[in-house]
Amino acid sequence: MRYIGSKAKLIDEIHSIINQNITLTEDSVFCDIFSGTGTVAESFRDKCKVIVNDSLYASYCVSKAKTSNTSDYFVNLSFNPIEFFNNLDSSNYIKGFCYNNFAPTVSGRQYFTDDNAKFIDLIRDTIDVWYDTQMINIDEKEYLIGCLIESASKVANVAGVYSAYLHIWDPRAINRMVFLQINTSDLSSDDNKAYNYDVLDLIENISGDVLYIDPPYTATQYISQYHVLETIARNDFPIIHGLGAHRDNGKQISDWCKKAVVEKAFYQLIKKANFKYIVMSYSDAGLMSKEYIENVLKRFAKQGTYKLKKIDFVKYKNTRAVKREIKEKTKDKKHFEWLFIIEKGEDINYISPLNYIGGKYDVINFIKSNLPNNISTFYDLFGGGATVSLNVEANSIVYNDNNWIVCNLLQFLAINDIVDTCKEIANTIKKYKLSKGNKVSYIELRNDYNIPLKENRNQIYLYLLICFGFEHQIRFNNNYEFNNPCGNSGFNADMLEKLISYNDRVSNINISFNHLDYKEYINLITPNDFVYCDPPYLATCGAYNDGKRGFNGWDINQQHELLNFLDTLTSKNIHFMLSNYKEHSDNDNNELLQWAKEHNYKIIINDAITKRNRQNRRELIIINY
Repeated sequence: MRYIGSKAKLIDEIHSIINQNITLTEDSVFCDIFSGTGTVAESFRDKCKVIVNDSLYASYCVSKAKTSNTSDYFVNLSFNPIEFFNNLDSSNYIKGFCYNNFAPTVSGRQYFTDDNAKFIDLIRDTIDVWYDTQMINIDEKEYLIGCLIESASKVANVAGVYSAYLHIWDPRAINRMVFLQINTSDLSSDDNKAYNYDVLDLIENISGDVLYIDPPYTATQYISQYHVLETIARNDFPIIHGLGAHRDNGKQISDWCKKAVVEKAFYQLIKKANFKYIVMSYSDAGLMSKEYIENVLKRFAKQGTYKLKKIDFVKYKNTRAVKREIKEKTKDKKHFEWLFIIEKGEDINYISPLNYIGGKYDVINFIKSNLPNNISTFYDLFGGGATVSLNVEANSIVYNDNNWIVCNLLQFLAINDIVDTCKEIANTIKKYKLSKGNKVSYIELRNDYNIPLKENRNQIYLYLLICFGFEHQIRFNNNYEFNNPCGNSGFNADMLEKLISYNDRVSNINISFNHLDYKEYINLITPNDFVYCDPPYLATCGAYNDGKRGFNGWDINQQHELLNFLDTLTSKNIHFMLSNYKEHSDNDNNELLQWAKEHNYKIIINDAITKRNRQNRRELIIINY
């Protein structure tokens, strides 16, 4: 059966990358979650247990038929349905939907010849009669539908998809249809499963060893391209429209064919997948970039297991795409198929969407490994880019930073629909023609952001100013006008993945955003809570702690106030952790270390040396528990 995106020509490559990294046994579970017509699942059915799934009912029936044990089928029927159908006389059967809508005599459409359309209708209606009278069960019914879809596709008068029919009869379309039997005699397991679900509705309810992902690549909706087969499979007499007799797509419109929506769906699928390995096929011409896919897979991969293979392939192109390529002079451009593989990890870390100076992503495991269990409320009093807030486990989390502009931006990116946010980002980039190093466009955006009414300033503008600004700095003057110059960076796949993962993470934790002076929390925190402090470091020169940007600076006096605050927490039996540095280049943090020793606080020094602004720094934490 011809099918867009079929992996028939890539089967050997798929098996090769799996065999090189995974050992499959008869007890292994291989899931083809976008199974289409089951080509990949079919190639594994003799090696292990198989799960297939497709949201189109026609595709589901075909892939289910290819992976089901049919040895005890049709006992109640007491005869061979394949032979029965092939001996039917359908010449006078004119009441079916296919004959009246997909054949020339009644409708003028040429999807099938009159005789083949009648034959399809008679078979499909008979299957329903047998099922309604309990002569066959649901598995047998769907097996026969799968066989019918395969059979009908052999005589369809189309170029490959069913968005339109050919106006000249294809030689194979005028042949008498033969009802074909799908053979499954080589199954390794009788315990294969088949589903007809949206992948995100299914993924949390299945598990196994290998999850193979082959999603739609482009904006082409499969329900539109295969509407004829879907109508035959469902036999639901839909309302149709247009020259091609299309059915109402309704809920069968796929999010995987929509820009911005697909990135969120992919992230959700990988996050929720309860499979040891993930293998994915995708095209360089797909809606998602290779870099975005890499970033998502690496976030959830066990370290060192991410691999990628690049394969030459011939891209499917409809007439519109061909005309576009001729116009853009890209008709002869080479295309590639990507094969990704990871072993999924368990301890997932999240990162700020802001590339925040002083962020703790490099040492987040060091921090997490020294936190106590069973925290009621986690107070992140100098929250910054929120990386620590994102990664802790607590009943509730209070993010706090005295920079109200950063706090409000993080809250905006947290509570707004991420698809709408991504669309607005794309539209703004297009509107201002933003690009790396484009100072004119950057200044225009910056001027439009810095309107006098601060509360009405556009948060998307601010986010993009940070993305395209010099070293992603967040700088304001004393009038709270953003004044960072243009940089040589922009909004890329890395930023997109951070943004989507951030939005997803905050939607799954109980977090609030505040911009108070940290000292105001002293009477709110209880002994069941935990306080984390990551103040500006005296040895650094971040734009947020020089006192010249409309916000309070940070100096030795400010540090003394914080240390007194932490001593007060200790007197109230409240646990805290203070992040700082042991040495920063040649600067030792002796005064802070002396304070910790005098109060018998525990000093834990990170083994790894991190680099900030191309200078070596050894992180430490101080705890009172």
